Amino acid sequence: MPSPTSVTPARRRPAVVAAVVALLGQLLIGTAVAATPTSPSPGSIAWVPCESPYGEGDFECGTLTVPVNWQHPDGTTVDLALARHRATDPARRIGPLLLNPGGPGQSGVNLALSAPFSFSPEVVARFDLVGFDPRGIGGSSEMHCDGEKVEARRAALSPTDEASFQTLRQANRALADNCREVSGPLADHMDTKSVAYDMDAIRAALGEQRISYWGGSYGTLIGQQYAELFPHRVRAMVLDSNMDHSLGAWGILKSRTETLEASFGLFADWCERTPSCLLYGKDVRALYKSYYQAAEEGRLVYTLSNRPFPASTLRGTTYSYMYEPDNWPTFALVLSYLSVVAEPPTETASEAPSAQAAAGDPVAFTYDPVLCQDFDLDVPSYATMARYETELARIAPLTRVASLGWSYLTSCQNWTDRVANPQHPLRVDGTPPILLTNSRYDVATPYAWAANAARQMGREARLLTYDGVGHITYWRSPCMRAAVDTYLTTLETPAKDTHCPAIWPGTDQAAARQLAPGAGLVDPYDLETDHS
Repeated sequence: MPSPTSVTPARRRPAVVAAVVALLGQLLIGTAVAATPTSPSPGSIAWVPCESPYGEGDFECGTLTVPVNWQHPDGTTVDLALARHRATDPARRIGPLLLNPGGPGQSGVNLALSAPFSFSPEVVARFDLVGFDPRGIGGSSEMHCDGEKVEARRAALSPTDEASFQTLRQANRALADNCREVSGPLADHMDTKSVAYDMDAIRAALGEQRISYWGGSYGTLIGQQYAELFPHRVRAMVLDSNMDHSLGAWGILKSRTETLEASFGLFADWCERTPSCLLYGKDVRALYKSYYQAAEEGRLVYTLSNRPFPASTLRGTTYSYMYEPDNWPTFALVLSYLSVVAEPPTETASEAPSAQAAAGDPVAFTYDPVLCQDFDLDVPSYATMARYETELARIAPLTRVASLGWSYLTSCQNWTDRVANPQHPLRVDGTPPILLTNSRYDVATPYAWAANAARQMGREARLLTYDGVGHITYWRSPCMRAAVDTYLTTLETPAKDTHCPAIWPGTDQAAARQLAPGAGLVDPYDLETDHS
């Protein structure tokens, strides 16, 4: 089947970069010899005017051609999609601020197109805001795989014994092989280290000696690896809600689950002291515990539809509402609509899920091809997974397991024989100060990840802490936003061990936030469908 992507065969042209990439040493699997990186030769970006779907600002869009495999720069290429919003005060322009919202799979182009009303006026005035879709994502030759293979793998994601664990492994490998068949050689080069090389190619094409960068969530891994590879190309770097690329499967599961349990505890405390919470006056922890037990027995129902509310749905719902405390009143509403019944209800045939895609129909599939080339998460057997579940339930007796951590584990089993960009401790030397920001209770990127990344960076890192719950800090707190804006525009970092206070829904602090500078900014993550 012809590939639906825009990956193109090699053209006769000067080499974009000398062959440079060798695997870095890694924490869990062993050590390999690392090559000294070199900067790419400048390519060209043909900028043309374009419009934002959000209807505000003047933009340019363009593409930049880069190698699919940076070890073979004269081979197959991929076109990266970019969008730029020029500094509105050219006389005070600092330079480009590259943007990536993470995912993996979210669009940096979309982030740039929302930038005039998402970032502070001072940042918009002084920086060219440049967003790019990482390779294989959005406008940069989006990865596609066969929809039937995607559905077959989805059906296998919850193994219950060794046989179903082996079925999962086979389904993962079949899907990975199919992605390669549908989307070509790019499927083997979706790793974040390759994206870091792409980002330096963007820098060179912009004609800049140094760049500033804002990355959120998984976008922090791009920034971390860029700082590692190209330390002297960094002017300023904000890493908001940090990944920790030194962790293995258990470390990811444990830290996310611990944070989920603590975050849910804060939600329960908030509900019990806040009259506007629909669960006010109830023992929220005891209620949730009874719900979980009933869900495992098939006796928990959503009363608005009278349909079962299984434990997996309860876990996923709980996890998602911990991303954004402003949505806690809605979470309390959802919980109030749950009811425990005496006998499990019977679903009718019409309630069974329908197929998502026909056989042979390619669908966009961008998350796992990145994740599973950045993290080696294989475990030897179902028995290992069962031990993980038992220990996680001991650590987190209410919430049991962080659903995103568990999906990392199951999605990447047997995805590939060789992880392209395996885990390793950060080795950053020679950058200016880098600002890491994180919520104290962030279920997607736990605070321990940011603290560990800062320790690995050493003197190059400065960690700024938001003492509340939630993912991505820039739009969460005027205190956090002011510190980031000051750093980006002046390079002045916050004092060591600076903390910004938590803001809880329905409080005077929440009301004051609506009157603070930047209160009118729109959180661009609300414009995306995937908040991870």
